[in-house]
Amino acid sequence: MSMTPRDRVLCALQHEEPDRVPVVLGVSNATGIKMKPYQGIKHLAGIDAPDRYLYDWPELGTAEVDERTLQRLHSDVRGVLDLEPDAVRKRNKARPEHADCIDSWGSGQREVGPGDWYPGVHPLADAESVEEIERYSHWPDMSDPSRIAHVRSQARRLANEKQFAVMATPWLLFPFERAHAMQGMDKFLINMALRPDFARALLEKIAGYCKGLMGRFLDECGEYIDIIKIGDDLGTQERLMISPKMYRALLKPVHEDFIRFIRARTQAKVFFHSDGDVEPLIDDFIEIGVDILNPVQTSAGSMSNLPGLKRRYGKNIVFCGGIDTNRVLPLGSPAEVREEVRRVLDIMSPGGGYMLGAVHTIMNDVPPENVLAMVDAAVEFGPHGA
Repeated sequence: MSMTPRDRVLCALQHEEPDRVPVVLGVSNATGIKMKPYQGIKHLAGIDAPDRYLYDWPELGTAEVDERTLQRLHSDVRGVLDLEPDAVRKRNKARPEHADCIDSWGSGQREVGPGDWYPGVHPLADAESVEEIERYSHWPDMSDPSRIAHVRSQARRLANEKQFAVMATPWLLFPFERAHAMQGMDKFLINMALRPDFARALLEKIAGYCKGLMGRFLDECGEYIDIIKIGDDLGTQERLMISPKMYRALLKPVHEDFIRFIRARTQAKVFFHSDGDVEPLIDDFIEIGVDILNPVQTSAGSMSNLPGLKRRYGKNIVFCGGIDTNRVLPLGSPAEVREEVRRVLDIMSPGGGYMLGAVHTIMNDVPPENVLAMVDAAVEFGPHGA
């Protein structure tokens, strides 16, 4: 019997087998689509819809996918997102062409090529002491009402329709990634090794501001959502960015406290995004309360061992993602994409606990034909890759 998209997602989250694998695509930067492939998908599908950007943030480059395209993509989730404050968005829209895009934290993106933006403004790049953290004068105002003025009505409408799973995706670089934004990745990693007290203080300071926004966000919509997305990128193609020992000493307590904070405000499942080979930390994620791990980067080290992941962790955590964006989606043929979907479903779908998606955002090098091949195969092959 056919299920509603929401029922399909909830079934998978309960480690039961739905009528087909749920598709999670187009509802956050971690599960999103860049503008070029989005435009191509609309063209192939004959959909006339405006080009808008997720979070009203062109420099991020991720499309705000319209409803008709979400339906064509068979996406079983819909997103509820916050915004940067009105004043910040207006300032960035009015700035000179090619000028740095500065966010509400004082960090920002720099244009590295025509239309290509990369984190390059780090306001605490030289900081090495707790006193310098406290002297910083541009910490964000998380009480600005324009951040979340719309989320309650949007979430309530989606919940009342009872059609799609509702995934809340507030734009929060979580403490580790935000520390990179504030200091630069290399500098903060050095500080973690040489100045752990400073690193801990910066992580906790950032977490406090993140909780300030998350608390207000969940006060507005926590009762209406099914999934809440958080995350910190911790892995590379070959290994973790920091050792398990360092993670457990400096960052795990911050993550655990944050998840505890979330669980006090919503029954939603906790969706944790972390790129790269994070297999050595999956037990830690389960211990601190992560329900869903994304993106299952199958090109990265131990994360390529899907049978091992399913066997060892599949009863205790839901996997979301798994369709390779390193080779298969950008370079494969539609037929190869279909076979990869079949392979992943054969491994990950039995017993539930799996939601299909691309490994991170669909980037500009992915042909739109391959995106449609991926989602159509997910529907065609049903609960398994049969």
